[in-house]
Amino acid sequence: MSNFKLKVLLTGTETADKTHLIQKITKNKFQANYKLTVGVDILTKDVEFKQGETTTLSIWDIGAQQRFKFIRSKFYKGSAGALLIFDLTREQTLIEIRNWFTEIKKFAGSIPFVLIGNSIHLNNLKDKEIIRKAAREFAKSEGGIYIETSPTNIDVLEEAIRNFTRRIIESRA
Repeated sequence: MSNFKLKVLLTGTETADKTHLIQKITKNKFQANYKLTVGVDILTKDVEFKQGETTTLSIWDIGAQQRFKFIRSKFYKGSAGALLIFDLTREQTLIEIRNWFTEIKKFAGSIPFVLIGNSIHLNNLKDKEIIRKAAREFAKSEGGIYIETSPTNIDVLEEAIRNFTRRIIESRA
Protein backbone atom coordinates (compact mmCIF):
# COMPACT_ATOMS: atom_id res chain seq x y z
CA MET A 1 0.00 0.00 0.00
CA SER A 2 1.56 3.24 -1.16
CA ASN A 3 0.79 6.67 0.21
CA PHE A 4 2.07 9.93 -1.16
CA LYS A 5 0.73 13.48 -1.48
CA LEU A 6 -0.58 15.31 -4.51
CA LYS A 7 -1.33 19.02 -4.53
CA VAL A 8 -4.71 19.78 -6.07
CA LEU A 9 -6.25 23.21 -6.67
CA LEU A 10 -9.89 23.89 -5.86
CA THR A 11 -11.13 26.95 -7.70
CA GLY A 12 -14.36 28.62 -8.59
CA THR A 13 -16.35 31.78 -8.21
CA GLU A 14 -17.59 33.11 -4.90
CA THR A 15 -21.10 31.86 -5.67
CA ALA A 16 -20.17 28.32 -6.78
CA ASP A 17 -20.48 26.80 -3.28
CA LYS A 18 -17.07 25.15 -3.61
CA THR A 19 -16.24 25.37 0.08
CA HIS A 20 -19.42 23.49 1.00
CA LEU A 21 -18.55 20.73 -1.45
CA ILE A 22 -14.98 20.33 -0.25
CA GLN A 23 -16.04 20.35 3.41
CA LYS A 24 -18.50 17.58 2.60
CA ILE A 25 -15.95 15.35 0.89
CA THR A 26 -13.04 16.00 3.25
CA LYS A 27 -14.89 16.14 6.56
CA ASN A 28 -18.18 14.46 5.61
CA LYS A 29 -20.23 17.38 6.82
CA PHE A 30 -22.30 20.08 5.24
CA GLN A 31 -22.17 23.53 6.78
CA ALA A 32 -25.17 25.70 6.06
CA ASN A 33 -23.41 28.85 7.29
CA TYR A 34 -21.17 30.37 4.62
CA LYS A 35 -17.57 31.18 5.50
CA LEU A 36 -15.56 33.13 2.96
CA THR A 37 -12.23 31.61 1.92
CA VAL A 38 -9.59 34.26 2.53
CA GLY A 39 -6.53 33.61 0.38
CA VAL A 40 -6.30 29.82 0.64
CA ASP A 41 -7.55 27.00 2.87
CA ILE A 42 -5.69 23.70 2.69
CA LEU A 43 -7.57 20.47 3.38
CA THR A 44 -6.60 16.86 2.86
CA LYS A 45 -8.39 13.80 1.59
CA ASP A 46 -7.12 10.22 1.36
CA VAL A 47 -8.17 8.61 -1.92
CA GLU A 48 -7.97 4.92 -2.75
CA PHE A 49 -7.39 5.25 -6.49
CA LYS A 50 -6.69 1.53 -7.02
CA GLN A 51 -7.32 -1.55 -4.90
CA GLY A 52 -4.87 -1.21 -1.99
CA GLU A 53 -3.24 1.98 -3.32
CA THR A 54 -3.93 5.27 -1.59
CA THR A 55 -2.75 8.81 -1.99
CA THR A 56 -3.41 11.94 0.01
CA LEU A 57 -4.75 14.91 -1.88
CA SER A 58 -3.63 18.22 -0.45
CA ILE A 59 -6.55 20.35 -1.64
CA TRP A 60 -5.86 24.07 -1.89
CA ASP A 61 -9.19 25.92 -1.75
CA ILE A 62 -8.26 29.19 -3.46
CA GLY A 63 -10.18 32.34 -2.48
CA ALA A 64 -12.16 33.69 -5.41
CA GLN A 65 -12.40 37.33 -4.43
CA GLN A 66 -10.94 39.76 -6.93
CA ARG A 67 -8.72 41.31 -4.26
CA PHE A 68 -6.76 38.01 -4.02
CA LYS A 69 -6.18 37.69 -7.76
CA PHE A 70 -2.69 39.20 -7.57
CA ILE A 71 -1.46 36.47 -5.18
CA ARG A 72 -3.36 33.47 -6.60
CA SER A 73 -0.65 32.54 -9.10
CA LYS A 74 1.73 31.86 -6.18
CA PHE A 75 -0.55 29.05 -5.02
CA TYR A 76 -0.56 27.25 -8.39
CA LYS A 77 3.09 26.15 -8.42
CA GLY A 78 3.56 22.40 -8.02
CA SER A 79 -0.10 21.54 -8.59
CA ALA A 80 -0.84 18.08 -9.95
CA GLY A 81 -4.47 18.79 -10.85
CA ALA A 82 -7.44 21.11 -10.42
CA LEU A 83 -11.07 20.91 -9.38
CA LEU A 84 -12.96 23.73 -11.14
CA ILE A 85 -16.40 24.42 -9.69
CA PHE A 86 -19.14 26.53 -11.23
CA ASP A 87 -22.81 27.06 -10.39
CA LEU A 88 -25.23 25.47 -12.85
CA THR A 89 -27.82 28.14 -12.01
CA ARG A 90 -25.53 31.00 -13.08
CA GLU A 91 -24.09 30.99 -16.59
CA GLN A 92 -21.63 33.74 -15.66
CA THR A 93 -19.83 31.32 -13.30
CA LEU A 94 -18.99 29.01 -16.22
CA ILE A 95 -17.57 31.97 -18.12
CA GLU A 96 -15.49 32.91 -15.07
CA ILE A 97 -14.24 29.33 -14.61
CA ARG A 98 -12.79 29.48 -18.13
CA ASN A 99 -10.75 32.49 -16.99
CA TRP A 100 -9.55 30.52 -13.94
CA PHE A 101 -8.61 27.64 -16.24
CA THR A 102 -6.54 29.96 -18.46
CA GLU A 103 -4.80 31.38 -15.39
CA ILE A 104 -4.05 27.89 -14.04
CA LYS A 105 -2.64 26.72 -17.38
CA LYS A 106 -0.42 29.79 -17.48
CA PHE A 107 1.11 29.15 -14.04
CA ALA A 108 0.74 25.37 -13.51
CA GLY A 109 0.81 24.06 -17.07
CA SER A 110 -1.58 21.51 -18.55
CA ILE A 111 -2.69 19.50 -15.55
CA PRO A 112 -5.63 17.07 -15.24
CA PHE A 113 -8.87 18.68 -14.09
CA VAL A 114 -12.48 18.02 -13.20
CA LEU A 115 -15.07 20.61 -14.21
CA ILE A 116 -17.85 20.40 -11.63
CA GLY A 117 -21.30 21.82 -12.26
CA ASN A 118 -22.69 22.43 -8.78
CA SER A 119 -26.24 23.03 -7.50
CA ILE A 120 -27.88 20.33 -9.63
CA HIS A 121 -30.43 19.95 -6.82
CA LEU A 122 -31.87 23.43 -7.41
CA ASN A 123 -34.92 23.76 -9.61
CA ASN A 124 -34.15 27.24 -10.91
CA LEU A 125 -31.76 26.03 -13.60
CA LYS A 126 -32.68 28.62 -16.20
CA ASP A 127 -31.22 27.62 -19.56
CA LYS A 128 -29.57 24.66 -17.83
CA GLU A 129 -29.28 22.59 -21.01
CA ILE A 130 -27.35 25.36 -22.73
CA ILE A 131 -25.02 25.71 -19.72
CA ARG A 132 -24.58 21.94 -19.41
CA LYS A 133 -23.78 21.55 -23.09
CA ALA A 134 -21.22 24.38 -22.98
CA ALA A 135 -19.62 22.87 -19.86
CA ARG A 136 -19.41 19.36 -21.38
CA GLU A 137 -17.88 20.76 -24.58
CA PHE A 138 -15.36 22.85 -22.66
CA ALA A 139 -14.21 19.93 -20.48
CA LYS A 140 -13.99 17.59 -23.48
CA SER A 141 -12.06 20.07 -25.63
CA GLU A 142 -9.50 20.59 -22.85
CA GLY A 143 -9.21 16.90 -21.92
CA GLY A 144 -10.97 17.16 -18.57
CA ILE A 145 -13.68 15.26 -16.74
CA TYR A 146 -17.14 16.87 -16.42
CA ILE A 147 -19.61 16.04 -13.66
CA GLU A 148 -22.67 17.56 -12.02
CA THR A 149 -23.31 17.37 -8.28
CA SER A 150 -24.56 19.16 -5.19
CA PRO A 151 -23.36 19.42 -1.57
CA THR A 152 -26.26 17.21 -0.47
CA ASN A 153 -25.29 14.25 -2.70
CA ILE A 154 -21.61 13.75 -3.31
CA ASP A 155 -21.39 10.14 -4.54
CA VAL A 156 -20.78 11.36 -8.09
CA LEU A 157 -18.06 13.70 -6.83
CA GLU A 158 -16.36 10.95 -4.83
CA GLU A 159 -16.17 8.71 -7.92
CA ALA A 160 -14.93 11.60 -10.07
CA ILE A 161 -12.17 12.32 -7.54
CA ARG A 162 -11.04 8.67 -7.68
CA ASN A 163 -10.96 8.81 -11.51
CA PHE A 164 -9.26 12.20 -11.41
CA THR A 165 -6.61 10.88 -8.98
CA ARG A 166 -5.94 7.88 -11.24
CA ARG A 167 -5.63 10.26 -14.20
CA ILE A 168 -3.06 12.39 -12.34
CA ILE A 169 -1.00 9.35 -11.39
CA GLU A 170 -1.15 7.92 -14.95
CA SER A 171 -0.10 11.28 -16.40
CA ARG A 172 3.00 11.21 -14.19
CA ALA A 173 4.03 7.63 -15.06
